Amino acid sequence: MKKVLILGGTGFIGINLTLYFLKNFEYEITVFGRNLNYYPLDLQEDSRIKIVKGEFSSSCDFDSLVKEKDIIFHLISTTVPTTSNRNIAKEIAENIESTSVLLEACLKYKVKKVIFLSSGGTVYGITSNRKIFEDMQTNPITSYGLQKLSIEKLFYLYSYIGELDYRIVRLSNPYGPYQKVNGLQGVIVNFIYNLLYNKELLVYGDGSIVRDYLYIDDAICAIMNISGDNAKEKIYNVGSGIGLSINEIIIKIQQILGIEAKVRYVENRKVDVPVNILDISRYEKEFGQVNLTSFRDGILKTTAFIKQQ
Repeated sequence: MKKVLILGGTGFIGINLTLYFLKNFEYEITVFGRNLNYYPLDLQEDSRIKIVKGEFSSSCDFDSLVKEKDIIFHLISTTVPTTSNRNIAKEIAENIESTSVLLEACLKYKVKKVIFLSSGGTVYGITSNRKIFEDMQTNPITSYGLQKLSIEKLFYLYSYIGELDYRIVRLSNPYGPYQKVNGLQGVIVNFIYNLLYNKELLVYGDGSIVRDYLYIDDAICAIMNISGDNAKEKIYNVGSGIGLSINEIIIKIQQILGIEAKVRYVENRKVDVPVNILDISRYEKEFGQVNLTSFRDGILKTTAFIKQQ
């Protein structure tokens, strides 16, 4: 039986990745995360899952975590884009240095493959191109994006100096079940929650910011394709390839749910690039079209999940 380690496995993407493994594979799963506050009780009680609580830091016992693992998914970041410029030195130490120690352990124990979840939304920075492809210049305007890009380079370095196979997923903006509402990320789930409970929608700037959104099930399928043996490239954009502005999202969600929104516009943020839409042709050339759940179906599925909580 193959053994998989999911770093950041108690978070939004980690939970959905774990559920995918449980449905489709006979794997021994180790989940590493900081807390279990939002981790489903049924997963906590599942005998197929070993849960290790801990902080992602350079002092973490990575040897014990990675030993005898076949594949590792590195989903952890100790910060988020909107707040990542507040303590840059600390954030770099927490994420880049810690990942270096992790990769040392991976080489030591001959881990077969590591999948790193980077950021399609922040590593590129401000660009004049409407669609962004993998070989474009990368000039992040947030510490979060800088960390992700630096970690990508770490993977290249450790692959060069040792036998480490890796893949990098530059993911757009996933949304769906198990994403924390009223958190620092996840505009769609926050809007849905606030609409359902008659709260105002907070919009930074004039609502013209354009992003690429992908339902979580589609994101997980793409990540799993990239983690397989047929992936030829090292770096892949993963998204819908479709841009929606914040104002367009509000209009669409109102129409789908039949609820009128109360919207409050506030000053824009320096961490937000005006437009970010990923070119996903590299992925589609190798794996075929990204499985795209329609925006309507994604909203309805996410809404149903939020109502159950």
